[in-house]
Amino acid sequence: MDLGIAGRRAAVAAATSGLGLGAATALAAEGVQVAVCGRDPDRLATAVAHLRVHATGDVHGLVGDVSTVEGAEAFVAEATEALGGLDILVPNAGGPPPGGFSATPLSAYLPALELNLLSTVAMCQVAVPGMRAQEWGRVVAITSLFVRQPPPGMILSNTARAGVTGFLKSLALEVAADGLTVNSVQPGSHATDRLRSMHGGDLTAAAAAVPAGVLGRPEDFGAIVAFLCSEHARFITGAALHVDGGAYRALQ
Repeated sequence: MDLGIAGRRAAVAAATSGLGLGAATALAAEGVQVAVCGRDPDRLATAVAHLRVHATGDVHGLVGDVSTVEGAEAFVAEATEALGGLDILVPNAGGPPPGGFSATPLSAYLPALELNLLSTVAMCQVAVPGMRAQEWGRVVAITSLFVRQPPPGMILSNTARAGVTGFLKSLALEVAADGLTVNSVQPGSHATDRLRSMHGGDLTAAAAAVPAGVLGRPEDFGAIVAFLCSEHARFITGAALHVDGGAYRALQ
């Protein structure tokens, strides 16, 4: 299915591996011009080489760290300049350290909020005005299933990602009449380096905990992000879609 976004311009944050790279790959395969960022120049070069195998449009790799407000703003500004404008923004960042309430000091909350809430706000503040001016835009943020189903021992992620979900919903309502859609995608367990590090490299137990019996693949997750960026998804906004192999068990 042609998604109708060939030639569009996308900035995908933290996309040197995992779900960010999966999203960038899916967009590049649709003919979208893509700018991605990462902190490590070598990993960034590897990701760009991977993307160029799949791309029919331009690919730009930008060294940057979106874990701070300044870094997030700089990435979107540099991506907009490199691409000659911006149509699609995919906010994304790694997760904060694990820990429960008793083991987590107050000083840990502000860095977590900057990483998973304020960085997204900053990216949107740079990107959205231009999208509104051109009366077309897509924001698809990568968050977490933890927003819907908070696990124990992840209080920083649960808190910050719930906040960014509220921000995205509010933004969606404010810009809906301007030709923009704003959505988030909430991944469950996917076969990424982060999940491997959390399980000591053995993903057997993680897969067994998913009702589907397998872990998600980053490329399949990326296809969902690309669809939400498409012309076909023009009437979907303010949504928070869980992509989790059935792990979310509530009715709503």
